Amino acid sequence: MEVRSESLGQARLEKEKGSLQGGQVIQRTRLQVWFIRVCSSILIWTCLVQLVAVGELWHPRLLTGLSSRFSGASTLSFRVEDAVPSPPILLPARNYTSNGFLKVSCNGGLNQMRAAICDMVTVARLLNLTLIIPELDKKSFWADPSDFDDIFNARHFIDSLRDEVRIIKRLPKRFGRKLGYQILQMPPVSWSNDKYYLEQILPLSAKYKVIHFNRTDTRLANNGLPVELQRLRCRVNFQALKFTPEIEALGRKLVRILQESGPFMALHLRYEMDMLAFSGCTHGCTEEEAEELKRLRLYCGFRYAFPWWKEREIISDVKRSEGLCPLTPEETSLILKALGFDRDTQIYIASGEIYGSARRLAALRTAFPRIVKKEMLLDPEDLRQFQNHSSQMAALDFIVSVASNTFVPTYDGNMARVVEGHRRYLGFKRTIQLDRKRLVALLDLHQNGTISWDEFSVAVRLAHESRMGQPARRRVLVDKPKEEDYFYANPQECLCEGTSCDDLLGPRNSTVVR
Repeated sequence: MEVRSESLGQARLEKEKGSLQGGQVIQRTRLQVWFIRVCSSILIWTCLVQLVAVGELWHPRLLTGLSSRFSGASTLSFRVEDAVPSPPILLPARNYTSNGFLKVSCNGGLNQMRAAICDMVTVARLLNLTLIIPELDKKSFWADPSDFDDIFNARHFIDSLRDEVRIIKRLPKRFGRKLGYQILQMPPVSWSNDKYYLEQILPLSAKYKVIHFNRTDTRLANNGLPVELQRLRCRVNFQALKFTPEIEALGRKLVRILQESGPFMALHLRYEMDMLAFSGCTHGCTEEEAEELKRLRLYCGFRYAFPWWKEREIISDVKRSEGLCPLTPEETSLILKALGFDRDTQIYIASGEIYGSARRLAALRTAFPRIVKKEMLLDPEDLRQFQNHSSQMAALDFIVSVASNTFVPTYDGNMARVVEGHRRYLGFKRTIQLDRKRLVALLDLHQNGTISWDEFSVAVRLAHESRMGQPARRRVLVDKPKEEDYFYANPQECLCEGTSCDDLLGPRNSTVVR
């Protein structure tokens, strides 16, 4: 009996032990299944994030739902937060054998240099060169001592383009002048196409290994380039060239302050001393001011070796009648009223010091009392680090101009055109491209009493129905690149999917001024 009991107990014990082991096996199997599911989910989400990041780098934001977004483009209120994307995923570096090094010295103001940087990245990619971080202009009229990384986020610039071109911060020491290495310095030919760089510059890079482009303004053609090169120019402009965190933060603060007071216009009032001296435009100036501008033009022509500034005799009235002068503050006031803007319009002046200061702004302030500048909206301490750095101050105006509800430039310089291109990219936000030649004629007719205010206003509106930044094709003029539409003002290759933009750029897309 006792033996039987012991046998039963032992059997029960073995059964319980077997059950325990089976339970452990089942639990271990469930843990394995759970672990596999978790790992699979993480892998799938990682792949998805990578695909989205790559798609964002390669395609504009307009590829989806563009038509519906354009229908309300003129009334879009750009949120500052929209301009702050999440940190980019680091793409794998492109593996290629470099044909040498490209060193570039940019010339001009902020936006001329910005466009040049986009062009030089594209040239480096075309020729399989290693690009040195561009040098910025420190010797021109603006005398801004800023380096590249004082204005732009250099780390982001290098990392975001690593799948296209190798960019380094400085030339290797073995190519230094101290070691007797001779670098080829030259300005590339203006408005050149890819054939010029492949046939003329690439052999030079094989011979010299280091090429230094000492002028970079408008050195790449507007048209006739392969679409992949055009889209690379866009990628650099819209995604790789970000301002430093300090500039971005202060720019967002400016936009936030403006938006808290309602919709606002950014007015690029290019009535500044350097522009007036450069253009020879003196309409509305006193005799003393006209003489001062002439002296400045001659001084700058010789001091900075700008041959176009050496032009001794400029007939201001002729240039104005041809639409080659920036509108004066007084003329701008009349134009804005004729376009239908009322005195309650909030206007941000996106420019430096207006020539003639408060005296020349008096008529504009009377018509539009809600005129502000960054110096009025920010504490002096906020701007202290940017003082005497014209390009950094221009970067703040750039951020505000891109974010504004309406952008109105009074002269089609580099900032006006680059901002226009950004606003097209962001959904064809309203940019009023003033027809200065037509406007000057209308202004003179109104001011001499030939036409009434109502006739003047109607004529101004009709003249600008199709000049609101809506979709349009770039105007191409063979052998006249200076007169045709600028690539960075209307980068049409980057605003639609594929190579056909017929639906986007059709004639039915128009905006009527009301």
